[in-house]
Amino acid sequence: MLNSLSKWLAIAVSWAVVKRSLKVSLIVGTLLAVINHGDTLFMGFLTSEQGVKILFTYWVPYGVSSFASVQAINAC
Repeated sequence: MLNSLSKWLAIAVSWAVVKRSLKVSLIVGTLLAVINHGDTLFMGFLTSEQGVKILFTYWVPYGVSSFASVQAINAC
């Protein structure tokens, strides 16, 4: 189990997976941030709570992309 987890994590932090996940996160996260918080972003009324939510808006697509990439690599 531990060996399997360490192999999974090694793939997840490999440059190819990180690079792909960052690209997906930047594109999808930006679209979601604009959709969900665009009004306050453009008016300049961003609170720290909304800032944290925006960070999660980028983190979720990164995690999903990383997970999917590792699963696809493991399936080969």
